[in-house]
Amino acid sequence: MNMLYFKYAIEVERTGSITQAADNLFMGQPSLSKAIKELEDAFGITIFKRTSKGVVVTPKGKEFLKYAKKVIAQIDEMKAICSDDNFNKQILNISVPRSSYIAKAVTNFISSLDIEKGIEINIKETNSMEAIHSIIESQFNLGIIRYETVYENYFIDFLNNKDIMHDVIWEFDSLVTMSKENPLAASEKISEDDLEKYIEIKFGDISIPYISKEGESYVDKNKERKRVIYVYERSSQIDLLSNIPITYMWESPIPNEYLERYNLVQKTCKTKKGNRCKDVLIYPKNYSFNELEKRFLDKLHELKNSMVHIR
Repeated sequence: MNMLYFKYAIEVERTGSITQAADNLFMGQPSLSKAIKELEDAFGITIFKRTSKGVVVTPKGKEFLKYAKKVIAQIDEMKAICSDDNFNKQILNISVPRSSYIAKAVTNFISSLDIEKGIEINIKETNSMEAIHSIIESQFNLGIIRYETVYENYFIDFLNNKDIMHDVIWEFDSLVTMSKENPLAASEKISEDDLEKYIEIKFGDISIPYISKEGESYVDKNKERKRVIYVYERSSQIDLLSNIPITYMWESPIPNEYLERYNLVQKTCKTKKGNRCKDVLIYPKNYSFNELEKRFLDKLHELKNSMVHIR
């Protein structure tokens, strides 16, 4: 079996179109269609259902492609091991939440690398479900997810069902983060009622296993506010908080260095629902960490421990 056929099928799934996939693969549509048919015949399944709007992955096809992605990922890893170019290259691939303390740990880690050797670092800031799916589909071997502890059972059950290991990195209370120019910045105590007249900044793609629909974000209707700005990038979050004093955001503890740099403060605030969160490391079952991954995790725990001591 030609392993290229697996890549062809994965590209068709990604684009939802034989024509577009053929263009992306720099091959003719008839040749791609023939390759997909040979792949289906070889395994005795129908991977794609042809429709007037394109191609749709069948249930069996979806399961097949999940394993095909793992096969391709393992082959790529084998090639990397055998490659002289990668022998001395420092490689790290991980998906993480949009968090300032994790970003600082990444910076500390990269600063510790040997600049005489090759460096290939792939850090993807994303939401928890995307990070989980990146593990399931073998796009990454490591991920960090964040969830509110009230939803912990949903996440842990989902991870266990997918044979994904999980270790708690940090359990913390989210803090109200705002500009030093915010009128509430000088207050010793802040309540939920105090926040009512201010604009909340929230990440707009939060999803929860079994609660969110596939591909959709979760919105708590009981907590939804009238004044909300949804963002999808950490840089946008920081820019808004720094420059618009009437905004605030619930965040993990931020390193003091960043608070000073962006003119921010963080305040405690008790809520009826609670604001306890966990950051959790996820990885495939039976996965062995390499030395570079261990070094990154050491930097992450080192930074976290220093902040726990301060706070």
